[in-house]
Amino acid sequence: MAILGYKEYFKGIGEIKFEGKDSDNPLAFKYYNPEQVVAGKTMREHFKFSIAYWHTFCGQGGDPFGPGTQSFEWDKASDPIQAAKDKADAAFEFIGKMGFDYFCFHDYDLIQEASTFAESEKRLVTITEYIKEKKAASGVKLLWGTANCFSNPRYMNGAATNPDFDVLSRAGGQVKLALDATMALDGENYVFWGGREGYMSLLNTDMGRELDHMGQFLVMARDYARAQGFKGNFFIEPKPMEPMKHQYDFDSATAIGFLKEYGLEKDFKINIEVNHATLAQHTFQHEIATAAKAGMLGSLDANRGDYQNGWDTDQFPNNIQETTEAMLVFLKAGGLQGGGVNFDAKIRRNSTDMEDVFLAHIGGADTFARALLTADKIITSSAYDDLRTKRYSSFDAGKGKDFEAGKLTLEDLYKVAQENGELELKSGKQELFENIINQYI
Repeated sequence: MAILGYKEYFKGIGEIKFEGKDSDNPLAFKYYNPEQVVAGKTMREHFKFSIAYWHTFCGQGGDPFGPGTQSFEWDKASDPIQAAKDKADAAFEFIGKMGFDYFCFHDYDLIQEASTFAESEKRLVTITEYIKEKKAASGVKLLWGTANCFSNPRYMNGAATNPDFDVLSRAGGQVKLALDATMALDGENYVFWGGREGYMSLLNTDMGRELDHMGQFLVMARDYARAQGFKGNFFIEPKPMEPMKHQYDFDSATAIGFLKEYGLEKDFKINIEVNHATLAQHTFQHEIATAAKAGMLGSLDANRGDYQNGWDTDQFPNNIQETTEAMLVFLKAGGLQGGGVNFDAKIRRNSTDMEDVFLAHIGGADTFARALLTADKIITSSAYDDLRTKRYSSFDAGKGKDFEAGKLTLEDLYKVAQENGELELKSGKQELFENIINQYI
């Protein structure tokens, strides 16, 4: 249900409904049917779709070559408190009309940062109380909160990894306030994205010391939140670069290793973004599989990059084959642990109509829903699972099973090699697997 403020921002657009794939209505879901059960859960439960406050309500279409092109009514007020309330009114109206259940935020998405730390705290407390009222009236929930410790010039050399203790302390104070806001709004999780946690040059960087500082910083944040009664997950969001030349949370494997080194693996999981995966020269599905193997598949940021461009374009997802392959891993892993699917994506600079924001989110939700349906059919109706099982069948009995159980030595493998002699090649059948995907799409 859409909850309106003192004015309606998205006039002429009602609640978005599921109408099926044969519908020609652009403002309707074709595949995302929230209550449809797939693999034992409703789509609503599988995805927990979330709106990204920053892209959807803060972005204005600017880029390095020109100013913003998108002028939204909620950006008009000159008073920062009123502007923040207007933005919240627009956000909850939009989320309600989309029929989604969640939103995510950075602290200064909610309200403009003030010129002093003390005033910023007052502003954040004020808007948190207002959003708490909006949540109570609408039933919309907070998937996760986070702190923007990368945009302000003070963080040009990092936040938790800054070589200046005073800057690190300021980041700590900001994270405390963001955690407080997240907990006040009953946030289910909290995210750390280290946009400036890395380096531009190793010449002036003590990497070991910075990594130790980041580990200690996260331990302190966890301990503070747990002491306040926060029971949700903490997420690390990997990204290899941009804005820094190298970021310490490069990819899922790197982040998992970091968390284990600093004793954080029981409290933290991975928030995987599609475009960050491809920037790291991985696929989305690779990153999901890596996190799932470690028991740390926490949450997903849904978007895509432009396959000809080497930067973070944050476009809405529309690649059905890529997403289907990701949903195969998703379903086999049992889904997400605590998180959801957050649309960390923005409409294009030349998309300037109010309905464009709806069209983008409809397309993104339909892409994930169609991929989920396709992946489920592949698992339940095709030879996909049997073919994968057959590839590894030599480990299901005999010496292969003993190897997996840790019962063999290297000398035992030597004896097996002697007994087997020369081996015949066995095809990986990659083309068959690819054809199965195409058949069911």
